[in-house]
Amino acid sequence: MPLLLFIIALVGLLDARPAQAAVTVYPALSGRGDAPVLVVYSSLDEPLAKPMIAGFQSANRDVAVHYEEMLTGEIYDRIVRETDAGKKSADFAFSSAMDLQVKLANDGYAQRSALPMSDRWPVWANWRNTAYALTFEPAVFVYHKPSFVDEAPPSTRAEFVDFLNRRGDAIYGRIGTYDIERSGVGFLFMSRDQEQFGDIWSVIRTMGAAGVKLYSTSQAILERVADGRFVLGYNILGSYAADWASRHPDVGIVLPKDYTVVMSRIGLVPQAASSPELGRRYLEFFMSKEGQTIMARELQIPAVSPEVSGNNTATTMREMLGGQLKPVPVSLGLMVYLDQVKRARLISRWNEVLRLQ
Repeated sequence: MPLLLFIIALVGLLDARPAQAAVTVYPALSGRGDAPVLVVYSSLDEPLAKPMIAGFQSANRDVAVHYEEMLTGEIYDRIVRETDAGKKSADFAFSSAMDLQVKLANDGYAQRSALPMSDRWPVWANWRNTAYALTFEPAVFVYHKPSFVDEAPPSTRAEFVDFLNRRGDAIYGRIGTYDIERSGVGFLFMSRDQEQFGDIWSVIRTMGAAGVKLYSTSQAILERVADGRFVLGYNILGSYAADWASRHPDVGIVLPKDYTVVMSRIGLVPQAASSPELGRRYLEFFMSKEGQTIMARELQIPAVSPEVSGNNTATTMREMLGGQLKPVPVSLGLMVYLDQVKRARLISRWNEVLRLQ
């Protein structure tokens, strides 16, 4: 697993969020009481965001920052509600709900932000200079190392299925994955599986036969892998998994060799921003070499920018794994499963296949 060294410190905490927006105020470093205020709506934990805010304020000493941490759905709903009511909204929105961010951009709730890095940003990560993917986070297999002393853990979906079939009763009830009905990132990964792997339902069917347990959070799965109650976890967010692996030596990580889905957090400037110029300035910092380096080294989340080198970057991962990585494009395709009929159909089939076992 050579890439484990490159992702072991990642920390993307997507699952646990406060019920209401938690507002943290960062006064302007200049001490100005009447300093302009940058308002940020974000699903990233505020403690993780501190280094980025500090870097931005170091370069913009006269700007105060109001950081509002909330659920991804709350970010979407609030921007739409405020805009439709003719009120001002956030200056910058940062969310792991890729589909909802693209919907905001497509439906006119975000404004274009043509920035110095726009033309150099990866094509898959830039939707009409309006919505930008700013992180690079893979979906992985996790495993309980002591359970694989005599054999290597599965490294492809075919090997995953073979392992479950061979071990049968010995591992029954000791496999975990996301409940796609309750986990947004789990649903995203499953929808991409359906597009990337023609025989994905055989994987789901085999997991069902193995008594797979479903959870809405990464933590619930990882803590069970860490203590040996589970031997395997399927399609777990790599950034969260790597944080656990760095603190729990019995947790191992595999980036599937057949294909590895990569999701991103998306940043944009809302159409109804109070200070859109500040929102664009913050987005520009996020995309700059300095900002992406802070994100990779201090937030410990992989950088997208082709200008940033080092282990914790999309560039290095692509050099190591090439076409194995399948980033989710920032495109209208993300909105397919916002159609409630299509979403319900996928969830219904998922539940039916699992229930048949």
